[in-house]
Amino acid sequence: MLDVALQTKVAKIPITPRIIPRSGHIISRANIDERALKVLYRLNNAGFQAFLVGGSVRDLLLGREPKDFDVATDALPEQVRELFRNCRLIGRRFRLAHVHFGRDIIEVATFRGADAAEEDGRVLTEDGRILRDNVYGNIDNDAWRRDFTVNALYYNIEDFSVVDYVGGMDDIKAGQIRVVGNTQQRFREDPVRMLRAVRFAVKLGFSIHPQTATPIFELAPLLSEIPPARLFEEILKLFLGGCAVQTFEQLRHYGLFGQLFPQVEVCLSEEEGGFPHMFLARALQNTDRRIAEGKPVTPAFLISALLWDPMRRLADEHRAHELSPAEADQLASDTVISQQISRIAMPRRYTQMTREIWALQPRLTRRVGGTPFRLLSHPRFRAAYDFLVLRAEAGEEVTELAEWWTEFQSAKEARRGELISAASKTVPGKRRRRRR
Repeated sequence: MLDVALQTKVAKIPITPRIIPRSGHIISRANIDERALKVLYRLNNAGFQAFLVGGSVRDLLLGREPKDFDVATDALPEQVRELFRNCRLIGRRFRLAHVHFGRDIIEVATFRGADAAEEDGRVLTEDGRILRDNVYGNIDNDAWRRDFTVNALYYNIEDFSVVDYVGGMDDIKAGQIRVVGNTQQRFREDPVRMLRAVRFAVKLGFSIHPQTATPIFELAPLLSEIPPARLFEEILKLFLGGCAVQTFEQLRHYGLFGQLFPQVEVCLSEEEGGFPHMFLARALQNTDRRIAEGKPVTPAFLISALLWDPMRRLADEHRAHELSPAEADQLASDTVISQQISRIAMPRRYTQMTREIWALQPRLTRRVGGTPFRLLSHPRFRAAYDFLVLRAEAGEEVTELAEWWTEFQSAKEARRGELISAASKTVPGKRRRRRR
């Protein structure tokens, strides 16, 4: 049953913030995006409060280069739109203003309110989870609505100070991730915060504060209530941030990985320390290495690696029931992907590429006639070849095959003919049917 609540007035939080003057921190306007500065100054000159907030303040304090710059203000979304012609209002769960500068966006959020009371429709919750929240307040309230203390710091463009209501500065110095407010309540409001806690801890090299970490073991099943479409974006942030191996280990430690990939968790639990874990480790290491080298990583390759073992096992079961290898692989692929998208909604372009990478694995064993040349021209050949190499590195019995394709790609025409000739001798000949 839905619980609809309204905030009728802004609650005053009786806590005086800590103000760190410009001389007490390392943030410089020279390191702030000029478009973010433009938004901050225009809001401030129009008589509104304007603060840089969230991850950008945290990263600047850590000496890192922020990826995004978000702004918090007491101006309502409609007032922000009046100040910026290049502004668009978005969001149903919480109304936001996006100020566009070409392809770049500066996100502007109105201060959120503190407590919700009854009946207006601006706040909508279900079993403690916030579905819609368009209650506005002041900076005092907003700070206590942030997820983690290190993300609840405000850089004031008016005097260049940092405003800290929740002890975020101390937690940055201590290198720890801690939830703002009551941990159980905050995780129930939005279970995705448990994933964010792991992501921030791994990304920043921080630990998770015990009071924040302990409830995760109990509340991890709440992730099943999150819409599958929302979880896909979180998965990309978790595994394509350059720290996929550590993220995977932490997700499993807290029981979160099984909520995201239940089929994979079953395989890992049955063969802990064996081949499946080695294959995933190799795939995640490869992902981290490519990101560190500035090379592209397609989510489809990551999906292929994560779901490979469940697909392979199910295909073996189908073969045992006398299905042909091709039929077994196709049925297993469809089943595994269908079950996974009910948990995490993955775009069709990625699941289709995953199917093609898997389907090419048995085709790569065909090295006679013109087949190798046709496979080389296949649009998914490179991804399928990389996948084959990972399988070999993880201990599957495809090392000779991977080495053959590695040489074949770079060999000259004469050598390619020799390779095909040598490979065809290892292929059992087909019995010809006698013509009547």
